[in-house]
Amino acid sequence: MKILIIQQKRIGDVLTSTILSNNLKKKYPDAIIDYMCYAHCVDVLIGNPNINEIIVLEQEVRKSYPKLFKFFWQIRKRKYNVIIDAYSKLETNLITLFSGAATKISYHKSYSVVFYNHNMKRIENGTKSDLGLAIDNRLMLLEPLIKEPVKDYKPLLFLTPKEILEGKEILENANINTATKPLVMFSILGSEWYKSYPFEKMAQLIDHTVTQTNADILFNYVPSQIEDATKIYDFCAAKTKANIHFNVYGKSLRQFLGLLSHCKMLIGNEGGTVNMAKALNVPTFSLFSPSVDKETWQIFEDNKNISIHLKDIKPEIYEQHDGLYIKEHTFKYFDEYPIELIKDKLDDFFNAVLEK
Repeated sequence: MKILIIQQKRIGDVLTSTILSNNLKKKYPDAIIDYMCYAHCVDVLIGNPNINEIIVLEQEVRKSYPKLFKFFWQIRKRKYNVIIDAYSKLETNLITLFSGAATKISYHKSYSVVFYNHNMKRIENGTKSDLGLAIDNRLMLLEPLIKEPVKDYKPLLFLTPKEILEGKEILENANINTATKPLVMFSILGSEWYKSYPFEKMAQLIDHTVTQTNADILFNYVPSQIEDATKIYDFCAAKTKANIHFNVYGKSLRQFLGLLSHCKMLIGNEGGTVNMAKALNVPTFSLFSPSVDKETWQIFEDNKNISIHLKDIKPEIYEQHDGLYIKEHTFKYFDEYPIELIKDKLDDFFNAVLEK
């Protein structure tokens, strides 16, 4: 049996959908399971033993009808028996339609019966379990192929010993000793403007972390974000700056993962970085943007994986306004997060992770 899983767009989405390949390989160990994604997401799939081949849908192909139809033909020639489209947008509708697969699975939409013969209705309100809708809805896509309950629902990342060692060597060259002080990765910037906690307040949380733990601090950013990263650094207290290793960061996503694997915890904006930390079993403390769907992405939470969402603090706001209004007024609603409450919860997190 040949299976193609399709998940486009963001790193967190692509990583989360690996639970599909992981469970299918368990159920059908002889199956060939390929995974289609965008180029910038490939690194979270590398090394996964449950994926035979990563197929990249390049931007230049998406923007050209002749190249896109040639791509459809290339997929058809692979003769997949099963397509699971976890993205379900026009381009993947068409890929599925032209694939020739007998079994085509995706989410139900008003028109989806044209493209798929298994149309699974998403859970929209509330959660089916305590896993979060991001997990529950993906597990639903397995139902036509796996009848028994699925228990393997946590995405994992797979680093090589060489990548882990490279991360350790980068830290040692920067005189960072994880044996003597905790190392904390800060996800200082969200993937979109509305997913970034205000810079000055993020600096206050970094100050609080150093005051409470004396940790060495790494910032997660890429060179194109250095201006914003510098602004956050400049807001930090002088004592905090002495603990920040500003120029130590991953030059690639895999190098970042190698560094993250040596961290005691990750703190910062909710998003793909938090999902990656969880997949490496690195404890996380994250702040949701007010407009991001809590029910979908508040997943795998315990005393070592904590998140804060405005809906948990002031649910009445969501009774008064819809998501679009809240997104348009993101920074107004970020101000509704009491920073002293966040610090108190951080202290509980430190106690749990550092076992004081």
